[in-house]
Amino acid sequence: MGSNIIYADEGSFEGRVLKSEQPVAVYFYSEDCPPCTAFTPIFDRMAEGYGDRMRFVKVFRQQNRRLAESLNVKNSPTLLFFKDGRESCTRLNGYISKSEFGGALENVLGGKCPPKLKSRVNCDVLILGGGPAGLSAAIYSARARLYTVVVDEGIPGGQVATTFHVANYPGTNGVIRGTDLVENMKRQALDFGAQIDDLKEILEVNLWGGEKLIRTEDTDYYAKSVIIATGAEPRKLPAEGEREFRGRGVHYCATCDGAMYQDMDVLVVGGGNSALEGALFLTRYARHVTILHQLDVFQAEKTIQEDVLKNQNISIIYDSIVKKVLGENFVTGVVIENVKTGEVREIKTGGLFIYIGMQPRTHLFKGVVGMNEYGYITGDGDMKTNIQGVFVAGDVREKSVRQIATAVSDGVIAGIMVEKYINRR
Repeated sequence: MGSNIIYADEGSFEGRVLKSEQPVAVYFYSEDCPPCTAFTPIFDRMAEGYGDRMRFVKVFRQQNRRLAESLNVKNSPTLLFFKDGRESCTRLNGYISKSEFGGALENVLGGKCPPKLKSRVNCDVLILGGGPAGLSAAIYSARARLYTVVVDEGIPGGQVATTFHVANYPGTNGVIRGTDLVENMKRQALDFGAQIDDLKEILEVNLWGGEKLIRTEDTDYYAKSVIIATGAEPRKLPAEGEREFRGRGVHYCATCDGAMYQDMDVLVVGGGNSALEGALFLTRYARHVTILHQLDVFQAEKTIQEDVLKNQNISIIYDSIVKKVLGENFVTGVVIENVKTGEVREIKTGGLFIYIGMQPRTHLFKGVVGMNEYGYITGDGDMKTNIQGVFVAGDVREKSVRQIATAVSDGVIAGIMVEKYINRR
């Protein structure tokens, strides 16, 4: 860690933050927090580049709850920015990208960084995305002695890195932490010779022709082939107030933020495996959990449904959606509507945890790679897309089942087929 990163607590916060002559970025973090695990390297890396112009401070939220509450910090990670002793700029929380953080830093500083010199990388296989699909593809292509580079806009791991326990991945003796599973995959890819470039914001892609080009803020990648494994992300709640209360009562990860709701009533929105598993997890902390589902039946596996239905701390509201999130500084309730009767009513809640599906990360490829009506990339059984030399793998691909095991399967196939493609060339 750079020497310009310092730690603060309730006693030192005034001196190290409020009385600082430089602007300050304050990072509230927690243990066992997957978004924090993903964001900490971003914070450390940005501190290296901006450390001469700004102070970077970390605060361990779980040991400084009074300080966090006084600043209305309710979840981890949360980023605050201070200048001349006052909070400035927009707060950031949840899954914070490097581009979001960089933009906020520039807003606080009010200037632009000097342009960076760009480097060039020529490779055989460029894999976009470092989740299970991308890492599995990297293992196979690197083992085939192909120069393989994995580029990820965040930290490798994908959705699995935010999963507290994985209980259905073959060969893991029942249960394994998502971060441990991904770390094993990453280490294996590196051992076979793959190169992993993380925290790379992708600005432009050109996939046509024999040589593909992917531009990031500091590197231009030229590749003979590309595997798209950018994955998917949680679908945001389409309700008034969602954006304003995101991180202040609206959450998308129960394992990340559930501990803050000790002895409170919370609401889980959704009806699939993730929603019901999240509700069960929240019963460890919350006084009562209510599941709100827009249909009259769940889509989750039967065993999970059975666990929910027999849990006395969980109640269910069917056929309903959230129309509006209520509150002032923090969520106090929601307005819900029955989709069958049209009845609208308010219910009180301390927080919302949203599990209403995923959406593919395909904005960079629209109009270029073939997609279905939902934005998922279409590919055949060999993971080939409509563009020669471009393959797709994982949750970003159009398919019926999205699990870690199916993402790994896609990645293996893509890694083998890309080797065959390059050998034919």
